[in-house]
This record gives sequence, structure tokens and C-alpha cells, in this order.
Amino acid sequence: MIDSATDELVTVRDWLRWAVSRFNESGLFYGHGTDNAWDEAVWLILATLHLPRDTLEPWLDARLTRSERLTLLNNLQQRVVHRLPTAYLVREAWLGPFRFYVDQRVIVPRSYFAELLEDGFAPWIEDPEAVGAALDLCTGSGCLAILMAHTFPNATVDAIDISADALVVACRNIADYHLDDRVHAIESDLFAAVPGKRYDLILCNPPYVTSAAMEALPAEYRHEPALALAAGEDGLDVVRRILAEAREHLNPGGTIAIEVGHNQDLVMAAFPDLPAVWLDTEHAEGKVFLLTREDLPGA
Repeated sequence: MIDSATDELVTVRDWLRWAVSRFNESGLFYGHGTDNAWDEAVWLILATLHLPRDTLEPWLDARLTRSERLTLLNNLQQRVVHRLPTAYLVREAWLGPFRFYVDQRVIVPRSYFAELLEDGFAPWIEDPEAVGAALDLCTGSGCLAILMAHTFPNATVDAIDISADALVVACRNIADYHLDDRVHAIESDLFAAVPGKRYDLILCNPPYVTSAAMEALPAEYRHEPALALAAGEDGLDVVRRILAEAREHLNPGGTIAIEVGHNQDLVMAAFPDLPAVWLDTEHAEGKVFLLTREDLPGA
């Protein structure tokens, strides 16, 4: 099959058709930046060939060198046979117009916060320029910390993660965006390394996958670090700790928002008296909840 593919598939158009067929035939799972075989194949092919991700048409009839065909075939085989997410194969992930380096030390960036930050986190943040200190808790690749730095131009942003490996990736992304002076990567088990420090805004996309969901994960997700996904029987082990500690790390009037995916019902059952505000985006409802410092336990 390898000799046949590299000999018979010559143009980008040829490889795109072949890739979509193989992806559909193999029943791949999507969710790391695309939701269908066509978009996944376009992304993988253009990124592998170092072509602009949003410009396909001019390249469709371009002929590939044999070296390019071999590299492309290897990536396509890795995607189909080993179910490696495209983001890991091409070492990139996107949140809107922002590109981030990723590898298997971090989960592939995907967060509803990206949409919320596009509008300056309005109306919950009235003046983005007034945010002086912000925190991206469970930062992973550092993607949300970087988006926060762009959204809140006067803020210093801490990017906390328990994984030293993840922070290596975060530091690379922070450096790529020339934000070393404003975004600070900190290795910490939640707030442990920042005692007494307070923030105007805390965003957190923590591990929240339930035990049952972990067992049923598609193969693509099993390539991601389990530390960044698994959160106990009801997916709230980390959320419970955050809610118990967050008040002491928010300035008066400060805000914390936590992403929990499909676990809204679990959060409401576990914290029936919590006055959480559930946020909607253009593409999802009730995946993120928000609290002010005064709403948190102990206030």
C-alpha cells in the first residue's frame, strides 16, 4: 500500500481525496480542532506540507515531491492506524486565530473560554483594561493565559499547572508570543505555590472527566495525559478543591469561571446552594460557570 500510494497519489487533490476516504473507512473520532473527515484531512495535509491552513484552492493541483509524499503518508498512517490526533502529528493547535505548539505532554487546546475572551469576557468584566492580575489555573499548553494577556492588556497573568512537562510546552508558547514579561508559568498543585496571592480574574479549565467517561474515551483521547483529564467518580475532584480555596485568592469583587464540559448537572447536584451563573457561547450552552468572590464558600 505504501509503494502504491506514493507512486499513484501525486497532487494535493489526490492526497486529499485518499485521506478523506481512509478517514471515513477507518471510523476516526474527531474533536481536537475539527469535527469531520474533510476538515481533518485538509488540516493535516496543509500543515504537513507547511502551507497556509486557510488556503487550499491554489495548491490542489500542485505536485508533491517523493519526500513530501513519504512524510505525508507517514502522518496519515499515524492518524489512521494509531489514532494520533492531527494536532500532535503536526505539532500545532488553534484557538481562533491563535496558533499554539502542542505535543503529548499537554492536552490539545479546546476551550469555550476562547469564545468568551473574544468579547473581553463581557459583561462580567466591565473594563478589560482594569484587570491587573489574572490567573489561568490548570494552564496546560498556556493557551488561555496567552489569550488572557491579549484580552487584558494591563494584566500580569500567572499560568499554573501541576505538570512540569506541561509547563515546558507552556513556556515555549509564552515565548513564541513574546509575553515572558507578563505571563508567568508556575508549577503548583492548584494554589499551593501562590499563598496569599490574589487575582481580579481566575479562569480554570480543570480535569473534569468522570471515571465512567474515562473508560469509554475514544482512542484519540487516550494519547492525551490522563492527569489533565481524569477527575474521579463524578469528575469534580479538582473542582471541589478549587471552590474550597478560591475565595482566598480573589480580590474583592473578583471573579472565577470554571469549565466543566457536559457536567453541569453533576455540578448542580454536588453544590445545590452555589449561586453559579452558567455561561453560554455561540456554540454551546452551560459548559462554564461563574462565581464572584462573594459567592464562594466562606464569604
